[in-house]
Amino acid sequence: MTPVLEPGAPLRLDAGGVRVELRWSWQHSGAGAPDLDLSALLLGGDGRVGQEGDFVFYNHPSHPSGLVQRLPKERAEGGLRDVVRAQLTGLDAGITRMALAASADGGFRAELSRPELTVHDLATGRPLAALPLRPGARETAVLCGEVARTGDGGWELRAIGRGFTGGLVALAGEFGIGAARRPAPTPYGYPGTDPAFTLPPQGPQFLPEAGR
Repeated sequence: MTPVLEPGAPLRLDAGGVRVELRWSWQHSGAGAPDLDLSALLLGGDGRVGQEGDFVFYNHPSHPSGLVQRLPKERAEGGLRDVVRAQLTGLDAGITRMALAASADGGFRAELSRPELTVHDLATGRPLAALPLRPGARETAVLCGEVARTGDGGWELRAIGRGFTGGLVALAGEFGIGAARRPAPTPYGYPGTDPAFTLPPQGPQFLPEAGR
């Protein structure tokens, strides 16, 4: 059984890379069925992204280095699976953390989707830990945890579990990323976002905020 990693109990990683899996049930299909997304944000020592490519998500599925990639969604036992693969060995030394986030534009509806997030050894597939995913009823994004460098040059996994009601836009803003302003026929509908943002229908585009 995969051990559950609660906040405040970091797990030392011996693996040179990780495979992060977000799974959820799709048994209650149809209009309004929850659809989840997994994202990774590569952060510097100031806790911010350094460039646009450091945010790996559904509209930007690969880091410029090729070391962090979001794979296409696929069916898994009992539902669907979204995966991020990260080769930690070889990442630029200026990247000190990789934040892991789950989002659901229309809400998680956790009682139906039953989301689960697990971290595996990239090379062997061995499960390392499960991170609790307990979104609130109004939350549309969760900062699940992070993989962080240690003082001796290794890596450790930390659970966080912080929820956001403003979706991926609000979560990304915590790391110095703003939604790109560009023409679109209607305003984007994330609750609590700046009404001046107009975003394309396939989802938000993100850029590092100036001066952050």
